Amino acid sequence: MNHPELDMAALVARLEALRAELQAQSEAGRDARETVMLDQTSVGRLSRMDALQGQAMAKAEEQRRQLAQQRITGTLARIERGEYGECIACGDWIDARRLERDPLVLKCIDCAE
Repeated sequence: MNHPELDMAALVARLEALRAELQAQSEAGRDARETVMLDQTSVGRLSRMDALQGQAMAKAEEQRRQLAQQRITGTLARIERGEYGECIACGDWIDARRLERDPLVLKCIDCAE
């Protein structure tokens, strides 16, 4: 049984919207993750280093987005199985306020510490 204090339909809609937003951000940042091609005869070394740093930051951000999407998929699967809101460590209900703040949380506050 999913958490009795939460509106599952609203939660699923929120998670789907978050997943769509992450996918849109991923598409928008695709160019920033591409291989840096700069002509070293016309572009200075600092400009190339700056471009490489920007690329590395874009790749790291994409990894964070991918992880968030995986967490959303896992959360939706728990909802489908009727396990949403149960702490994965102790099995007790996670406080509804904690889940409303971060619907991807897996553990109650006691087990998270």
